[in-house]
Amino acid sequence: MEKQYDSVKEMRSIRERLQKEYEKNPALRKKRLEQIRKKYRLAIRTKENAYR
Repeated sequence: MEKQYDSVKEMRSIRERLQKEYEKNPALRKKRLEQIRKKYRLAIRTKENAYR
C-alpha cells in the first residue's frame, strides 16, 4: 500500500533544499532566523536566561 502523501519524504527534501541555499549564502540563514524570532517573539537562549 503506497501513501498518497509522504510527509517524511517531503521534510527531507525541504531540509536538503534549505541546506543547499544556506551553504551558498550563510547570511541568509541568520537573516531568516532573526525574522522568525521577531515574528514569534523568541529569545535566543543563553546560559544566563535558560532557567528563568
